[in-house]
Amino acid sequence: MSGRGPLAGVRVLELPNIGPIQFAGMVLSDLGAEVLRVDRVADVTGETFVSPYAVLDRGRRSVAVDLKHERGPETVLRLVEAADVLIEGMRPGVAERLGVGPESCRARNPGLVYGRMTGWGQDGPLAHDPGHDINYIALAGVLHHIGPAGGPPVPPINLLGDFGGGGLLLALGVVSALLERERSGVGQVVDTAMVDGAALLMSIFYGLDAMGFWSEDRGTNLLDGGAHFYGAYETSDGKWVSIASYEPKFYAELVRVLELDLPLDQQMDKEQWPALKERLAAIFRTRTRDEWVEFFDGHEVCFAPVLTMKEAQAHPHNVARDVFVDVEGAPHPAAAPRFDRTPGAISRSPVAPGADSDSALTDWGFGADEVAELRADGAIA
Repeated sequence: MSGRGPLAGVRVLELPNIGPIQFAGMVLSDLGAEVLRVDRVADVTGETFVSPYAVLDRGRRSVAVDLKHERGPETVLRLVEAADVLIEGMRPGVAERLGVGPESCRARNPGLVYGRMTGWGQDGPLAHDPGHDINYIALAGVLHHIGPAGGPPVPPINLLGDFGGGGLLLALGVVSALLERERSGVGQVVDTAMVDGAALLMSIFYGLDAMGFWSEDRGTNLLDGGAHFYGAYETSDGKWVSIASYEPKFYAELVRVLELDLPLDQQMDKEQWPALKERLAAIFRTRTRDEWVEFFDGHEVCFAPVLTMKEAQAHPHNVARDVFVDVEGAPHPAAAPRFDRTPGAISRSPVAPGADSDSALTDWGFGADEVAELRADGAIA
């Protein structure tokens, strides 16, 4: 492990799951924590390394444990004794039934921070229902407000539920609980629900709605594409550019450089927005995206081209800041945020389930004979 980053010295167990838990584990690892994935024996293929494109699996070692084997839960509890954090993403009650719930784990290690990730939360009428990102952000009042005027709600890929309101909020909760443990000496359970996190991300809009400053009609508001000065416009080559000339000084510059001859004091006149959007759309269709990049260079109008993921990797700004790094030929977003004294880093390439069972268990307190016995019994692979 790299030993770098502000979380260096923190040990994290990541129980098997997908998506949000993987993302939280990756973030904690990037920030310096030693994260050990506890994968399923059933997922062991005999391979050691997997594709370096498996970005969410980077930075961690893996031990494969059969939690349904009579010795599986005890193996995890032994690991808990040497851990600071455990994160899991099972449905409510599943970890308890497997023998690795909060009570069992904290009986072994009272200082353990036990991070839980679900869609609906540990309680409530929907707690045991299945679901995915789109369902959670729908119930949180998020999805309704994303999409064009007169059109259907548009899923913003699975960023807001799984990764923003889920994995990232879990990582924040874990770090907060670790900080509190420095004062109390005792761990606690962090209940992270994606519906909670998605609602939290909507805080400003719930405030605007309560004040009567937000319409429930999609695509008609200031920040949802309704305003002519805040949105995306298609260019002559079928690509797109983004404009965010919200503040009066930026709007004045946009009006000036595009020679729009508009009264600046009517910027917030919502009745004019649809017609002005059509007018700007016609203007932006007169040049290619790259021609608009050149046109706006040096003008403070809050402009950026809309890039694909491949284009983003090659953009000079992202290249200069090393926003993307190469991991065995695969492009990975770099560790973030950045620290001046203890920078985070990607400590290793993704590995296959069970690739490090021997070395990881030994490093976490198991004897070589114990590891061999567990393998022979089928509790690990």
